Amino acid sequence: MVFIRLSRWTLALPVALALALSGCGSGAPAASTSAGSAAAGEGAKEVTVFAAASLTGTFTELGKAFEAAHPGTAVKLNFGSSATLAQQIVQGAPADVFASASPATMKTVTDASLASSPTTFVRNKLRIAVPADNPAGVDELKDLADPAVKVALCAEQVPCGAAARKALDAARLKVTPVTLEQDVKATLTKVELGEVDAALVYATDVIAAAGKVKGVAFPEADQAINDYPIATLAEAPAGPLAQRFVDLVLSQQGRDVLAKAGFEAP
Repeated sequence: MVFIRLSRWTLALPVALALALSGCGSGAPAASTSAGSAAAGEGAKEVTVFAAASLTGTFTELGKAFEAAHPGTAVKLNFGSSATLAQQIVQGAPADVFASASPATMKTVTDASLASSPTTFVRNKLRIAVPADNPAGVDELKDLADPAVKVALCAEQVPCGAAARKALDAARLKVTPVTLEQDVKATLTKVELGEVDAALVYATDVIAAAGKVKGVAFPEADQAINDYPIATLAEAPAGPLAQRFVDLVLSQQGRDVLAKAGFEAP
C-alpha cells in the first residue's frame, strides 16, 4: 500500500486529518475557479482516492490535473492491491473514491453498501514480462511451465493473480511460481531486479517499465481481460469533489491519459 500526497500541505495530527477530510472546523468555502471547479461553500479541500497499483502512473497524472483545475484542493492517492484496498474501505478507512482492477473487488465494497453504481472506465490485458535480455528465452506462455524458469505471479486473491489463473487454465498449464506477490507492481519489480525470469503482469505495467523489461504477448490473455470499475464512496468526506474526480477520469482528458498508458476502452 502506497500513499502519495500531491500537494505540499502536511497535517500534523490524525485529528487534523479527520477534520480536513470531513470539512469540519472550517467555515471557509472552497476556492472558486473556472467551470468544473469546487463550488463556493464546499468545506472539503482534500480528495482521497484508493486505486489499484496498476493505476499509479495515470492517476498520479490525473491527480495533478485535478489540483490544477481546483486550486487549494489536495488529492491524496492510496495505491495497492485492489483486494486489500477494498477490505480497508469495508473496515472503515476514510476514502472518497475507489478505482479497482476488477469487478470482484469492487463488489466487496458495493455489497457492504459503501458504494453504488460503479462505472467501468478501462480494461487491461496480461503480458509476460521478462528482463531486457530475456536470459531464459521466454517467448510464449507454455515456457512458464518449465521448472527451470523462475516465475513470479500475483497472489490469486488479487486481480492480476486471478487473471493469471484464468489465462493459465485456458492454456491448460501448471506453473509453479517461486514467489506470489500482493500487487502487480511488486510482481513486476521481481523481473526488474532480475530475481525471476518472467512474470505475468498487465500490459500497462510493461509499457511503464519500458527499457527495464520486455513484454511478450500471448493469445490466452484475451480470455483473462480485467475490467476496471470506479465509484464514489457513500458519504464521501469530500462530497461533490469526489464525483468531480470521477468525472475527470471518465472525461476525454482522462481517457487520453489512460489510453497513452496502454489501457483499453471498455
